Amino acid sequence: MPARASWKGQIRLALVAIPVEIYPATKSGSTVSFHQVHEPSGQRVRYEKVVPGIGPVDRDEIVKGYEVDKGEYVLLEPEEVEAVKLESKRTLELIQFVEQGEIDAIYFEKPYFVVPQDELAEDAFIVLRDALKQAKKVGIGQLAMRGREYVVSVKPCGRGLILETLRYEEELRKAESYFREICDDKPDKELLELATSLIDKKSAPFDAGKFEDRYVEALRDLIDKKVKAKGKRVIGDATLGEERPQGSNVVDLMAALKASLDEGKAKKKAAPKKKAAAKKKAS
Repeated sequence: MPARASWKGQIRLALVAIPVEIYPATKSGSTVSFHQVHEPSGQRVRYEKVVPGIGPVDRDEIVKGYEVDKGEYVLLEPEEVEAVKLESKRTLELIQFVEQGEIDAIYFEKPYFVVPQDELAEDAFIVLRDALKQAKKVGIGQLAMRGREYVVSVKPCGRGLILETLRYEEELRKAESYFREICDDKPDKELLELATSLIDKKSAPFDAGKFEDRYVEALRDLIDKKVKAKGKRVIGDATLGEERPQGSNVVDLMAALKASLDEGKAKKKAAPKKKAAAKKKAS
């Protein structure tokens, strides 16, 4: 478990308060980070905090400022910001419960693991966890963290709970403005049946371990080639897979769907033959 929690406080359910800690459930280990480099000198480009007419300034001379008019700011000291009273800084009160799956996926932002702070908190923690499981509900509340207040959801996750920060409604764009031009026509019945059959054929339990970040792997491969080339220009493959066909119509879609289904059937027929050949060889 990480040495430092992202948030420590209590989950409150009516008069019951449960001391908890939350930890990030995600990590950014599968990314390739780049720096900006001045090509003629090979030196890294760095950024300084500067004031027009003064030049670089010390970090301890910088305070938060809110622009109330062009070039006019209200300055806030760190102590003043910290003194803003918010109950959710230390308490996450579950004020509403909704059905699992009722919250649209577009609202979810970042997941955190929730664990009891100590053994004394475990009994109440387990009661809340199992009550949510039995009711098949998700708890909703608000907590303050990293300089802002979040709407969050809390639901069971194995032996613990998982908390997910949610976006406020005002942060989301309206989908209608993007989907307005999509026609309301019903799809061809046969095409719909073929597509549904293909979905059924490829349906399986979700296994995140089957997916890899191919873009990151391709970048690392390019970097390795560049290191071996000792700085010379390296041109790799422009695509990660086959090129997509240009243009389509109902006939092309029909043929493609049928070919996809036939390919799956052919693989199923070929599999028993391989097993039979293996048995014959063993005998």
